[in-house]
Amino acid sequence: MSPCEKYRARRHLPWKLGVQILKIVMITTQLILFGLNNQLVVSYKEENTMALKHLFLKDYSGVDEDDYSIAVYTQQDVKESLFYVMDQYSQLGRLSVGPISYAEDEDGQLLPLVICKEYYKRGSVEPSDEAYDIDSQLEEVCMSHDPTTADLWKTQNSSFFHLDFYRLVDIKITFQLKGINLQTVRSRELPDCYSFYVTITFDNQCHSGKVKIFLDIDSESSACRDWKISGTAQKNTHYLLVFDGFVILVCLTSAVLCTRSIVLAVGLLQRFSRFLHENYNRKVCEDDQSEFLNGWYVLVIVSDLLAIIGSILKMEIQAKSLTSYDVCSIFLGTSTLMVWVGVIRYLGYFQKYNVLILTMKAAFPKVLRFCCCAGMIYLGYTFCGWIVLGPYHEKFEGLSRVAECLFSLLNGDDMFTTFAQLKDKNTLVWVFSRAYLYSFISLFIYMVLSLFIALITDAYETIKNYQKEGFPLTDLHKFLREQKDVRVAEESSQTGVNVKYSVFCCCQRVPENDDVILIS
Repeated sequence: MSPCEKYRARRHLPWKLGVQILKIVMITTQLILFGLNNQLVVSYKEENTMALKHLFLKDYSGVDEDDYSIAVYTQQDVKESLFYVMDQYSQLGRLSVGPISYAEDEDGQLLPLVICKEYYKRGSVEPSDEAYDIDSQLEEVCMSHDPTTADLWKTQNSSFFHLDFYRLVDIKITFQLKGINLQTVRSRELPDCYSFYVTITFDNQCHSGKVKIFLDIDSESSACRDWKISGTAQKNTHYLLVFDGFVILVCLTSAVLCTRSIVLAVGLLQRFSRFLHENYNRKVCEDDQSEFLNGWYVLVIVSDLLAIIGSILKMEIQAKSLTSYDVCSIFLGTSTLMVWVGVIRYLGYFQKYNVLILTMKAAFPKVLRFCCCAGMIYLGYTFCGWIVLGPYHEKFEGLSRVAECLFSLLNGDDMFTTFAQLKDKNTLVWVFSRAYLYSFISLFIYMVLSLFIALITDAYETIKNYQKEGFPLTDLHKFLREQKDVRVAEESSQTGVNVKYSVFCCCQRVPENDDVILIS
């Protein structure tokens, strides 16, 4: 029942429509404001990561080589890179151009840099004799480095840096830094204070002559303990908190109205079920039940709950009580997605726009069954590609990457690159890869994808024929048609028909067109 029909039938103002329009505007505005702030936070973290890589990694080019930042190949390069990290850490205050410094403990003492090396407990390797003797148990030895005693750590701990590379597994350097994100001042928000937990790993697990160097950063933001700022930042934060509170109020109103409609619809369904059972000794079919139980209301309620949770998290972030930007963005983004999808419900009241909704509804069961069958073949290709091509092709190194690569091929993307990047050092694998890729592309693009489109096209043609010739009548529609015929017969005996105009819907109220069911 559309808002116009509801107003003509019962003279009820379309409150839910007004609330939904207001909610769409407010939630979208809230999402944009939070997204702009979140972009500043993410860019600050990414730029700090890049800056720290340039500061602490010797000869870093600015681009990671693979999943690691840089690699070294000689013992001298390993030791120089190790000493470089500690030297740079000692001179951090004179080198860094950003507001970043050493972290302190509760007593105001600087937290030291900690170096740990992990190696096999005992071992000897003689490649020329094809002999080795290794104790697989690992040992770990650590030392700390205070930045104020930079001149003494090399001489006092010289034995620590004597490395047996055939036993060495990895070296990990960990330290903590503090920073302040001052760029949020430009957006009239209070800056956050950050703690950066930096880990630099020299990975020698492969013992292949290549030592990979990783730099990983975990960051935590918190409210600064002592701050003073002039301007409108604090006032702007208060305005945002009030706006978020109003969004929560609108979402609560929307959820209550939709819940009320569902409760009324369930009650009406029960009444109709009793009527059908008592008078015709029949049960309500699934199609008639779907007429009463509106799935759009469930979607709106779920989106309201997500928006409320996201707004609460956003208010906590604005108040510097939480730092869960990613969690908040997931809730706000999902709620906004559902809110805009819910707009389709109102477009569905127009016949030309309703084709999309009806086609999706009719095709969904068939498409779902078809995807289950095609998914079995897809999984088979995924596992086969991973085990055979994984060691020779970077796009097949992991199961998730294989699935993503095959999905790209399914849509016609990156075909030549996938063929060309395969290493042809193994002739058998190269021949297999050609048969594998050609069969997958031919099967899924020319058969599976075509059948998938055919299912949707068939549902679309069926809906178009129904719109021309009429939809099949269910028990509910037959009952409404009978009631309409009785009402028209009664009204035809009366003299004159008063035509009223709707101020809100701009359409005439003609009694004989009111064949609607009052369930929403």
